[in-house]
Amino acid sequence: MEHLAILDKKRKLLAKVLSGEKTVESRWYMQRRAPWGVIKTGETIYFKESGGPVVVRARVAGVLQEELTPEKEAALVRRYGKAIGFSDDGLRDFIPRGKRYCILVFLEDVQRIAPFEIDKTGFGLMAAWITAPSIAALRKSS
Repeated sequence: MEHLAILDKKRKLLAKVLSGEKTVESRWYMQRRAPWGVIKTGETIYFKESGGPVVVRARVAGVLQEELTPEKEAALVRRYGKAIGFSDDGLRDFIPRGKRYCILVFLEDVQRIAPFEIDKTGFGLMAAWITAPSIAALRKSS
């Protein structure tokens, strides 16, 4: 499987992925949903900012899935906050408090790629993570 992660443009997370400052992509949910249970070590993630083209590719170095308690949530943010892209220990800018599930995707072999547009038809306008057999299935035809 291949994955598309759509990042918030305002937080400039894509630049942090490219610079190596952000080495963990995190998703925090109230319910289990992709990439929970579908992403595996060795798979490929493509990244784009909201409203922009796909411009980065990385390989999954590891995955950590956790059912959260407030204590586990705080411990994860403290331990991985900087790698996720939060400042300091992460607690200051950690917004999604109170979520029930967390998935951390550890990144390696991050590369800038030739930009391409995707078609999210069928995935919903607000989809921030898409899993498909191949990214080619999502490419817009020129």
